Amino acid sequence: MAEGDGLTMNNLISEVQGALDKFKLEDDATGANDYYSPYANLEKAAVLQEARCFHDPTAVRESPRKCCTVIAQLLHLTNTGQYMNSAEATEVFFGVTKLFMSDDASLRRMVYLFIKDVAETCNPDDVIIVTSSLTKDMTCDVDLYRANALRVLARIVDAAMLGAIERYVKQAVVDSSGQVSSAALVSATHLFEKNEESAAIVKRWISETTEATSSPNEMVQFHAMQLLYQIKKHDRLGMQKLVTQFSQRNTLRSPLALVLLVRYTAKLLTDEVSEGRQSGSFQTGTNFSRAGYAFLEASLRHKSEMVVYEAAKSICALPNIEPQELSPAVNVLQLFLSSPKPAVRFAAIKTVSQVAVNHPRIVSKCNEDLEALIADANRSIATLAITTLLKTGSENSVDRLLKQISVFLSEIPDEYKVTIVKSIQRLCLTYPAKHRVLVGFLSNFLREEGGFEFKRSIVNSIVSLMKQVPETTEGSLLHLCEFIEDCEFTMLSTQILHLLGELGPGTSAPARYIRFIYNRVILENSAVRAAAVGALSKFAARCPSLRSSILTLLKRSLDDEDDETRDRASVAVSVLKDAMEEFPYLAPPEDADPDEDPVPDVPQAGDPAAFVLLQGLPMSFDRLDRSIRAYVKAPAAMDSPDQLTLSTLPIVEEYEEPESAVDDGDDIGADAALAAAVSGKEKEKKEVVDPAAAVYAIPELAALGRVFRSSPPTALSEEEAEYVVTCVKHVLPEHIILQFPIQNTLEDQRLVNCTVTVEGDSECFEVAGEVAAESIKYGETVNAFTVISRNPDAPLAPCNFECVLNFGVIQVDPKSGEDESDPFEEEYPLEELEIATSDFMAKVSVPDFRSSWEIVGNSNEVLEKFALQFKKQEDAVSAVIDFLGMQPCDGTGHIKPGEGGKKPHMLHLSGVFVGGTNVLARAQVAAQGDASGVLLKIAVRSDDPDVSRMVADCIR
Repeated sequence: MAEGDGLTMNNLISEVQGALDKFKLEDDATGANDYYSPYANLEKAAVLQEARCFHDPTAVRESPRKCCTVIAQLLHLTNTGQYMNSAEATEVFFGVTKLFMSDDASLRRMVYLFIKDVAETCNPDDVIIVTSSLTKDMTCDVDLYRANALRVLARIVDAAMLGAIERYVKQAVVDSSGQVSSAALVSATHLFEKNEESAAIVKRWISETTEATSSPNEMVQFHAMQLLYQIKKHDRLGMQKLVTQFSQRNTLRSPLALVLLVRYTAKLLTDEVSEGRQSGSFQTGTNFSRAGYAFLEASLRHKSEMVVYEAAKSICALPNIEPQELSPAVNVLQLFLSSPKPAVRFAAIKTVSQVAVNHPRIVSKCNEDLEALIADANRSIATLAITTLLKTGSENSVDRLLKQISVFLSEIPDEYKVTIVKSIQRLCLTYPAKHRVLVGFLSNFLREEGGFEFKRSIVNSIVSLMKQVPETTEGSLLHLCEFIEDCEFTMLSTQILHLLGELGPGTSAPARYIRFIYNRVILENSAVRAAAVGALSKFAARCPSLRSSILTLLKRSLDDEDDETRDRASVAVSVLKDAMEEFPYLAPPEDADPDEDPVPDVPQAGDPAAFVLLQGLPMSFDRLDRSIRAYVKAPAAMDSPDQLTLSTLPIVEEYEEPESAVDDGDDIGADAALAAAVSGKEKEKKEVVDPAAAVYAIPELAALGRVFRSSPPTALSEEEAEYVVTCVKHVLPEHIILQFPIQNTLEDQRLVNCTVTVEGDSECFEVAGEVAAESIKYGETVNAFTVISRNPDAPLAPCNFECVLNFGVIQVDPKSGEDESDPFEEEYPLEELEIATSDFMAKVSVPDFRSSWEIVGNSNEVLEKFALQFKKQEDAVSAVIDFLGMQPCDGTGHIKPGEGGKKPHMLHLSGVFVGGTNVLARAQVAAQGDASGVLLKIAVRSDDPDVSRMVADCIR
C-alpha cells in the first residue's frame, strides 16, 4: 500500500494488535471488579512531555485519538489539583491552538473543552489569540463547531470583544439549527451574569430572543424563556406583560419552557400579595391576579405531567389562597398519588404534606389514597403519607392510624422515625383528649430498639406535651421513669432525672417516683448517680412528709466513690437535718375528718432546705463569671474593705435573648445547658471584652468610679468619611464618659490633639472635661474622651448634643511617614449625639418574671397607653424594646412566624436602672384592625416611683 492512502502496514498491525489487547483475557485476572483507571498515577511531567505531539502536524493529522487522550489527561490533572504553572499552561495552550488544523470532530470538541477549562489560568493576552479561530468556527457550516465555538467564546470574551462579534451571536440566536440557537442563548445567559457592560449588550438582543421562543425546538424555547427572564426580572410591568403574552398566545410547546412560565407567574402573584396590591381571592383581585391564576389553573389540564405538577405546586404555594382556589390543585395531586411512577408519587405526597399544615380539611379527601401509600415500597413516600395522615386525620381515626404506624415504624430507619414522632406530637396538640393514647404509643417505642436521636426525639416530644397539655404530666413522668430503668444513654437519663426533680414533687403522689430515682443511685454510672441524688434532694426540699425517708436513702451515698455524688449527698443531708430540727413535720392525725382540706405538704417560710436546694442563683454562671471579671478590672476593687456579695458585683448586660427562652418545641426540660449538651449544638462561647477597660486605663477617668453600663457604639460619621468617629457612652452614677474612637483614613495626614466638643441645652447634664487623643497616624484608631456630669436630683430627659471634632493637622510624606509641615487647626462637624433615658438602663433578665412581678407589687406601678405609628406589629415590638432599653424575658421578644397582627402580643421586660433599681415592665402590643397603627398598653413596676415614671416616659 502507498503511504498516501492514509493506512500503512505499520498502522494496520498496530490497529490489529490494539484490538487483540482489548479483547484478550488475562490468565491472572481475578475478576471483573479489578478495574484499573487509565488516569491513575499520572505524572504531570510525563503528560506535558506527551503534549509536545500537538506541535507535530503529522501526529495531529494521523493520530487524533492520541491527542484526545493527552488532552483528557491534562484535564484530569487540572481537576485533581495538579495545576500547571503559568509557563506550562501557556506552552500547552499554544500547542492546543495548533490542533485547529485537524478536521476530526472528537478532537475539535476536546480542544473546545480544554480552552474553556484553562482560559482562567492562562494569560488573558494568550487566550485572545484563539478568538480568531473560534470566530472562524462560529461562522462555518458545521453546526457542531458553531455551537461549541459560541460556548467557548462566552467564557473568554470581554465586553469590548463582545461588541465586535455581537452580529454573529444575534444571528446564531435565531439560527434554524436548534443546537446552535440553544448554544447562543445559553452563552448569552452566561454573558449577562458576567458584568454590567456585557449585560447591557445582551439586553439589545431581546427581539431575537423573543423570536427564538417560536422555534420548533423545545430546548431553544426553554433557553429563550430563561434569557428573557434574566433581561426583564427587575421590570415588574415587563415581566407581567411577558407572562400575559405567552400565557394567552399558547405558542410554547416545550414543557420545560411552560414550567418556567408557570414559575414566573407564581412569583409575580406572590409579589402582588407581599407588596399589598392583592388581597382576598385571586379570582376577584387585580387584572393580572385573575389572569395569572386562570393560567395556572389551565396548566393543570396540560398533557405533560411536569407542567401539571408545577402548576399544582405553584397554586399550593400561593400566599393567603382561598380553599376553593386550592381545590383544583389538590384534585390533581390526588390523581398523582396513584401514579405508577415513584418520582411522581413522591412529588405529589410532598406537596400534599405541605398543604396539610394550613389546610388539613382540603387534604382530608385524599386520606384513602394516603393510607394506600403507607405500604409503598419507597420508604420516603410511606413516611410522608403517615405524617400527612397525622395532620389530616380525625379524632376518631387516631387509634386506627396508630395501629398502622406501629407495624411500619419497626421497618424504617431512625431518621424517618424522628419525622413521624414530631407529627404525632402535633396531633396530640390538635386532639388533647387523645393524649393518653398518643403518649402511651410514644412511650412504647422508648422501650424498643433505636438510636440516640430517635429516643431523644420521643423524650423531647413527651416533655413538650407536658408543657402544653398539663393533663399529660403524671402519666408521662411514669413512662419516663420506666424508660430510665433500661436507658443506655447517660445524657437522657440525667435529663429525665432533672425533670423528675422539677415536676415530680408537684404531682398528686410524689412518693411513687422515689423508687425509680433511687434505683439509679444503686445501678448507674457516676453522672447518673449524681443527677439522682440531686433529684432526691429536691423531693425532700419540696415535700416535708418525705424528708425522713429520703434522708435515709441519701445517707447511703455519703460513701460514694464519685466526688460529685458524695458532695451533693453531703450538702443535702446536712441541710435536711437542720430543716427537720427547725421545722419538724407533723403528720395529720389518723382520725382527721376526710371532708376537711388536708394540710398542704409544702415547706414553711424560712425553711433552709427550700432556700439552699430549690432557690437558684439570681444570675446565670456565665453572667456571674463576667461580673466577677468586671469587678476585678475596676480600679482599687481588690483593696476595698467592703464584703463581696452578689449585690455588690457590677451589673453585666445580656445583649441577646437567651435561646432557652424561645420555645421551639425541641428543648428538654428547663436546663438549657444540659439540653444543649444533649443536642450537641452548644455554641462556642466567645470571650466578652469589657468596654469599660479603655476608661479604667486612664487614671483621671478611673478615679470617677465604676462604670454602671456601656452602650453599643454609635456612628457619628459616614464609614467612607475622611475621619471615622463613633461614640460609646459609659454611664456612671453621677457622670457619663463619652468615648470617641477616631480613625484617620488620610494617608498624607497625621492628626494631633484631637478632641470632640459637645454642646447641649439640658439642666441635667453639664460638660465637665475632655481627654484628647494626642496623635493619630494613617489607619490608626485612637480614643478621645469627654466627661459629662449629671445632676442626680434633676429628672432625666432625652437630650441631643451637637458634636464637633477639633484637631490639628500635620502634612506627612506617605512613603516615609515624616512630617512635612507644622500643625494647623481644623474642625470637622459630626452627627448629633442623643443621651436618652434608656442609656441608663442595663439589660438584665430575671429567672422567673411572673414571680418577680408579684414580689415587686403595684405600689409604684405606672400605667400608660400609646398609639404607635407602625404598620407591622413586629416593628412595634422591636421599637418598644429599643425605647425602654430593657431585656425581653420568657421568649416574648419575638412574635412567632405567621402570628403577626392576628392577636395582641404580650411583652415581658426587665432591667436595672442606674443606682441598682430593678425595673419590670409588661406591655401589650396590639395591631388595630383598620391598619392605622399599633396600640400599646404598658405597665412599669419598680421600687422607686420616679424611676417607674421615667421609664414609662421613654415611649415616644
